[in-house]
Amino acid sequence: MFAATHIEAASKDEFYAELAQQACALLHGERDRVANAANFAALVWHALPAINWCGFYFFDGRELVVGPFQGKPACVRIALGKGVCGTAAQTRQTQLVDDVNAFAGHIACDGASRSELVVPLIDARGVLLGVWDVDSPELARFDAADRRGMERLCAAFVASLEPAAAAA
Repeated sequence: MFAATHIEAASKDEFYAELAQQACALLHGERDRVANAANFAALVWHALPAINWCGFYFFDGRELVVGPFQGKPACVRIALGKGVCGTAAQTRQTQLVDDVNAFAGHIACDGASRSELVVPLIDARGVLLGVWDVDSPELARFDAADRRGMERLCAAFVASLEPAAAAA
């Protein structure tokens, strides 16, 4: 494990590389989205320090709907463009927010959350599947190394759902 705020980027990169390998092994051979999302959320929950929520919101064609997660009960539905998750889904860009209270339109599912990292989940065809959301009770908990690491983890999750992943 690493201390959330006091670590060199190279060490975090190594940590996330190892976590991505664990995720790939955990998800290998299974293509069910809910099963993989549940195991993925549990893996990250137990691996990362200083987080108070992590989980999925899946796109149902109209809005984001909560999927498997770890932490306190969450908001069930989020419109595209609303809050950090809806913004990540609409823009298809990772959102790294140091202070959620400074993010216009932030949706406070858990008042203890102070920072957030949300990665859009896009499949090989360019279809929005949803978002991966991680919250922390610490301000500025996430940095560029966390962003790279989460994007790498999410790529492994998305790949696990694709037919080629099952054949490999």
